[in-house]
Amino acid sequence: MAGVDVPGPVVSSRGSARGGRILRLTPLPPPEVDDMGRAGQPRSPAVAEAMQMVPRRDFLPPGLRDRAGQDVPLPIGHGATSSQPSTVAAMLRLLDVRPGDRVLDVGAGSGWTTALLARLVGASGSVVGVELEAPLAEEAEERVRRAGLRQASVRAAVPGVLGWPAGAPYDRVLVSAMASRWPQELVEQLVDGGLLLVPLDGRLVLARRRGTRVHRRQAPGWYRFVPLR
Repeated sequence: MAGVDVPGPVVSSRGSARGGRILRLTPLPPPEVDDMGRAGQPRSPAVAEAMQMVPRRDFLPPGLRDRAGQDVPLPIGHGATSSQPSTVAAMLRLLDVRPGDRVLDVGAGSGWTTALLARLVGASGSVVGVELEAPLAEEAEERVRRAGLRQASVRAAVPGVLGWPAGAPYDRVLVSAMASRWPQELVEQLVDGGLLLVPLDGRLVLARRRGTRVHRRQAPGWYRFVPLR
């Protein structure tokens, strides 16, 4: 996966973060090796297929569509960006979304990740994207509708609320903004056995809820994201 092991990818979206108690932590099993032969990423042909079916250019402002193929973050307004494709692919592979899953996309930005998740869950699943900036949320919702993804929607975040508790519980939660402390509110929106992927202090952290415990591990590489707030 290009770009995973280097510092610097800045990805889109923001949320609202509040501290919470940290549950007992134990390591998750180590990941597999991905299709490119690089350590640290599970294999997922489904992610590659989803990224082919959901072109990034369709989720960019008109003036940026000719740059859709560049593996860099692109500004979409309101201080947010469209994440670089290699980072998005890495996060989706780690999250291991399955058909029929209920997924929460925190920091939906342009709606691209929401649409990709919708392809992964299929018609039997559902995706709720949440975006802090209301204008971005409206634009993202329109793009998702144009893509014909009825199993997905993008909503403006409720001030002071992290995630979308009204739709919980979720099988998977994806966060595209950097947390400075553990987002316990999102763990509590998971089903037992569900997975949360969140950037935390420069690292991607994959966590699985097991009853009252959280098992978590760090993925390889360092990242920069806009702050989760």
